Amino acid sequence: MNSPLLRFCSLALLGSIMTIAHAQETTLRWLDETPPAQNTGVSFGVPWPQGAVGRDAAFTLSADGQTLPVQTWPLAYWPDGSLKWSGIATVVPAGFSIEAKLTVAQSPAAAGALRVTRDGRAIVIDTGALVCAIPGEGGENLIDSLRIGDREAARAGRLVCLLQNGPAPEPDDTAAPGRESFASIVKSAVVEQSGPVRAVVRLEGFHRGARSGREWLPFTVRLYFYSGQTAVRMVHTIVFDGDQEKDFVRGLGVRFDVPMREQVQNRTVRFAGENGGVWSEPLQPGGGSIDQETGKPFAITGEFFENAVWDDFKLVQPNPHGFNIVKRTNRWSTWLASAAGSRAGGYVFAGDLGGGLGVGIKDFWQSYPASLEVRRASTATAQLTAWLWSPDAQEMDMRHYDIRGHTLRASYEDVQPGMSTAYGVARTSELMLFPSAALPSRAAAAADARAGSALPLLVSTPEYMHSTKVFGVWSLPDRSTAFKRQAEDGLDSVLAFYQRQVDERDWYGFWQYGDFMHSYSAPRHLWHYDWGGHAWQNTELGVPLWLWYSFLRTGRADIFRLAEANTRNTSETNVYHLGPMAGLGSRHNVIKWGCGAKEARVSQAVHWRAFYYLTADERTGDIMRMTTKADESVARYDPMRLAQPQVPGEPEFDSRIRIGPDWFVLAGNWMAEWERTGDARWRDRILAGVDSIMAMPYWIQTGQRNGLNPDILTGEIGPLKGGGSMTVGYDIKTGKLTPIRDPIAKEPVPVSYNLATIQGGAEVMFELVALLGREDFARAWLQYCRIGGAPADVLKRDQKTGDEGMDARYVLREQSGPRMAAYAYAHTKSAPFAERAIADWARMSTRRAAPKWINGADSLKPVEESLGVSTNSAAQTGLTTIQLLELCKDHLPADSVPFPEPPVRRR
Repeated sequence: MNSPLLRFCSLALLGSIMTIAHAQETTLRWLDETPPAQNTGVSFGVPWPQGAVGRDAAFTLSADGQTLPVQTWPLAYWPDGSLKWSGIATVVPAGFSIEAKLTVAQSPAAAGALRVTRDGRAIVIDTGALVCAIPGEGGENLIDSLRIGDREAARAGRLVCLLQNGPAPEPDDTAAPGRESFASIVKSAVVEQSGPVRAVVRLEGFHRGARSGREWLPFTVRLYFYSGQTAVRMVHTIVFDGDQEKDFVRGLGVRFDVPMREQVQNRTVRFAGENGGVWSEPLQPGGGSIDQETGKPFAITGEFFENAVWDDFKLVQPNPHGFNIVKRTNRWSTWLASAAGSRAGGYVFAGDLGGGLGVGIKDFWQSYPASLEVRRASTATAQLTAWLWSPDAQEMDMRHYDIRGHTLRASYEDVQPGMSTAYGVARTSELMLFPSAALPSRAAAAADARAGSALPLLVSTPEYMHSTKVFGVWSLPDRSTAFKRQAEDGLDSVLAFYQRQVDERDWYGFWQYGDFMHSYSAPRHLWHYDWGGHAWQNTELGVPLWLWYSFLRTGRADIFRLAEANTRNTSETNVYHLGPMAGLGSRHNVIKWGCGAKEARVSQAVHWRAFYYLTADERTGDIMRMTTKADESVARYDPMRLAQPQVPGEPEFDSRIRIGPDWFVLAGNWMAEWERTGDARWRDRILAGVDSIMAMPYWIQTGQRNGLNPDILTGEIGPLKGGGSMTVGYDIKTGKLTPIRDPIAKEPVPVSYNLATIQGGAEVMFELVALLGREDFARAWLQYCRIGGAPADVLKRDQKTGDEGMDARYVLREQSGPRMAAYAYAHTKSAPFAERAIADWARMSTRRAAPKWINGADSLKPVEESLGVSTNSAAQTGLTTIQLLELCKDHLPADSVPFPEPPVRRR
């Protein structure tokens, strides 16, 4: 048998040899395969093989015969202390080459011109092209001013919120709920990076009521600056900490004051429309003057002198299929409809011939209801607001969808009193600020709108990332045989179907965009958007992992954007970021946070790691770090949701968890922090659990058979009805696990559990076992993969022999069974495991009906449906296929294999 420890050591030795032999170099390419049209700052991550690059290494980045400025920092380390991931920041010129070379260097590359100074609380960022003054903690403004040369382009950048006390009245009610304006109050300002290429400032605080003085809705805003650049990136996060029955947000946005110095006819407001279009109008139209329309000084004379001066403008996107642009001359006069369209580009500009400010919102129409607004444009100071939640829309309603639960024995609903709460959920938005010292052309405004809608990103090739051994087990696309073509075509077709479903089914919205639906109703021709736990998928059965592994192996930009949106949504909206459930997530439900199941498996760090490392995104890093303490919330909320007192005479423990998925999840969270920091305390916490498992009678499979006994829901323990869970005691202080006696067998018993490895557990263990280098634990994990369904006597005998069930008779028959069998084959080379993996994979991949169009009276609009579709199955089959192709690559059939017909389902 190949020893995992020997392979681990061999990899480290090979890395050391590579380091001595030559410097590392990797090719980078643009994610979207097109160089940016503008000079732009870029941040990204690059992986390295273990032992190949020292932790203090310097780098150079070059292309087109140029060496670009580079700023680097470590994102992760291998266990031997070498770099695993590097964060890279640079500035690239417009039209930069499609490919670049990143090379380990003897000395740092040329630095940028960016400077950060701090005087008391105030912070000044000077990029060489822009000076930004940040007042620091204590005030309302996040940004005091944005200056280009001697021109102040904008000032007084702050956050705003409109709070409504209660829901909107029914049509026959006359009393309207009261409203109050809130503005940001900065409590802390931290310079996270200070150049020379990139600076990052993190601002934290609350929204304070103008009338009540109440502080609520905590925020974190990060501002990103690049050397020589005028554009500023803003990542804006809010956490809902209100009473969902009373606190209804009516508007949420970012506001700037824009100085106006020119005459009104030389002032301009612009909005990005559809497909690169730009709506642009002066405040006082001059009868169609070319000079006025092209940004040249214009003097209104004659009959046009009496033309109206328009003061307020707004673009409102109330849904994903339509927007309106309106304007008015003053607050006492009507709004005039100006233009309309389908999906706006999410960009607004206010200024004059001497410049002004443009603001772009990423995923603008996808995250409806949103709007862009310019007010008081005819005065000395215009007010520009980018509304993330438009005050022209209905209020933000965070309540559950019913006043009672619909549980009974339908565990997917699982609504419990006080658990379907929004308290602690978050939302992150991304904006770009474009200050200017001259009126940008229409083409420049369109380019700014595009730049704000999708950040440019440099990425390594799939082949290179695969060679570094990051992210465990995954395969590269290969269509060299009929079987491989069958597998790859299946992967592509399912992904393409879900990409189309996002748009056809309108899976959009401020709290929803990026998520998928859970299950489908063929008779209704609808996804179950209104049925208990069958609506929003959240992260059930590893959807984020399926999407990220699909990107890693292909490098496709469209899959990256799908996975990016999924990560931004699921890491925020179904995860609790403060309060007693911090670090836990909500299982699938009609409302994103509606399910009563609050578990660590939903919010685990392994879901977000790929996005964090590929983009070096600090917000995602915050979330991953928060999960390291998820065990404290697990102790408060039993993951089994079954209140069972400790048995007298048993060792005492803080809480009850399952080895899988709960401990696998916690270990994955600690693994991420261990690699990010190199701090051995997190490794040791994992090892405390490993040592405990190895001391248990059945290793990983030690547990209780009655963990899923339905009678427990009634408080009765009746005859055993199957199922079981790897339930053990957990001590928060030490991280140790304690076996628990089965209430029927009166001793710990061997069990398998359906959720143990299909919620990210397999992916965590595929990595963790190799990283730890523990021969005994590697053996225990391999035993679970080989004979996870074996009886007690076989498990005990195998602890001595290590070769029981080599005919694959005891491989688990749950959804992760094919992956377990494939892993067993890869580590034993026993052919029956590969054959079992392929046969079980074929059963998982039962023939899904070809998509067909539904239209006419059967559907509100033409939509595509695929009978038998299930997002659970799509994610698990996708992950299984990706891993099977790697683990069994030397024992795959040449010909395609038949898929069994799907079973007939009757209700």
